[in-house]
Amino acid sequence: MKNTIGNGVSFTLFGESHGPAVGGVLDGLSAGIPLDMQALDAFLEKRRPGKSPLATARKEQDRLCILSGVKDGFTTGTPLAFMLENTDARSKDYAAIPARPGHADWAARQKYAGFEDGRGGGHFSGRLTAPLTAAGGICLQILQAKGVSIGTHIHRLGACADTPFSQEPAELMGQLSALGRKTGLPVLSEEAGRQMEAAIAAAAKEGDSVGGVLETAVTGLIGGVGEPFFDTVEGVLAHLVFAIPGVKGVEFGLGFGFGQSRGSAANDALCIQNGSVYTATNNSGGINGGISNGMPVLLRAAYRPTPSIRKAQPTVDLDRMEPVTLELSGRHDPCILPRAAVVQTAACALGLLDLCTQRFGTLWQRPF
Repeated sequence: MKNTIGNGVSFTLFGESHGPAVGGVLDGLSAGIPLDMQALDAFLEKRRPGKSPLATARKEQDRLCILSGVKDGFTTGTPLAFMLENTDARSKDYAAIPARPGHADWAARQKYAGFEDGRGGGHFSGRLTAPLTAAGGICLQILQAKGVSIGTHIHRLGACADTPFSQEPAELMGQLSALGRKTGLPVLSEEAGRQMEAAIAAAAKEGDSVGGVLETAVTGLIGGVGEPFFDTVEGVLAHLVFAIPGVKGVEFGLGFGFGQSRGSAANDALCIQNGSVYTATNNSGGINGGISNGMPVLLRAAYRPTPSIRKAQPTVDLDRMEPVTLELSGRHDPCILPRAAVVQTAACALGLLDLCTQRFGTLWQRPF
């Protein structure tokens, strides 16, 4: 059983949804990196629950408590440990409920033999994305100081589609800048945002949920990062994105569209301008042979509808091993995409800082 990921920069995740706290440990950071705690709090704000009628009513303040690895606003170079207290858990909502369809309850029972903490999903809960977001937010600050920008928007929610990220680098940078100023749903089209809000509200009214796709773009990443085969940029980022509860599919660039294309249309032609090589298109999503090529990295992840719904569902009481009907109460997101967008950005930041540290060393992380 392992809850640590990364090589150059590693991250260990701990906690349960209804335990005293959730948190993590970042190791492999250089000494002397300044941390902007106000910016980090604003980053965490994007996934905080209880801020919208379209999200769960659970209200966690998520005030980051750094336990080690930071002194006077700078990293010390030792493991950076932190936690976020759970202050609004209601374990009674999960007392004696049967296995929930779509959740990890049955899989967890088989792995942990009944000793798992199932309250609110325990260690499998979306609550664990709070420390992942905090860790990724720290990594993002380091990358931004090196000119790397990362942003995520709701590409599709149910039948509603947003403006896609541009393949043209300058236009994409403008989209990321606009997205960074958003205070509502993370979308590029205001009309698409209104349609998505209506779709979420309609699903919630029916006691149901809705899924969708998040699209992430990375600009400013230098070419030559990543390894062929086992530690490819795609492999490292997909590993982290798949760790986000609810993700069921990841694609890069044209993705599954390659399966409907010919090589003559799918290949990205190489061009040169002012001594710099670039590609005329970006179907490969900024990655060739598992290694960044200097073009923007583009990826999309598909999220299942939230499995916690109020509609009646057939299931099994695992203690009595009898079929029962489940009608859930409690507090749940009718759609996780609005809050998951910043989590996906954070996961990508963590993976890219790990890869860059492997490529250039820990001293590269310093802004000087």
